[in-house]
Amino acid sequence: MTTEAPDDREAALTQLLGIRSSIDNIDAALIHLLAERFKFTQQVGRLKAEHGLPPSDPDREKRQIARLRALAEDAHLDPAFAEKWFNFVVAEVIQHHEQLAGGNGGVGASGAGGSSAP
Repeated sequence: MTTEAPDDREAALTQLLGIRSSIDNIDAALIHLLAERFKFTQQVGRLKAEHGLPPSDPDREKRQIARLRALAEDAHLDPAFAEKWFNFVVAEVIQHHEQLAGGNGGVGASGAGGSSAP
């Protein structure tokens, strides 16, 4: 049990609310950025489907992982976390590209704008 004064506790709770509000704002920005990113990956998927290109590009993915790991280090973020995030996003993108290549118009369960995955 803590022995801090009620005023100290109130100040801490007020500070906590402010910090959480900042986190909420960042979360909202991330969602909007992901939606914007997915708009572009949808364009990529349509181009790949129209021209018979494979849904995935392992060489590009490797380059992107290296680039994002370096960016993460510069930002003092765990590079392994950045790689996990990227791999999750790429798996969604590839799934969408496979759907487009299969000719179903990319209709899926998740993704930007309530349509399909990126």
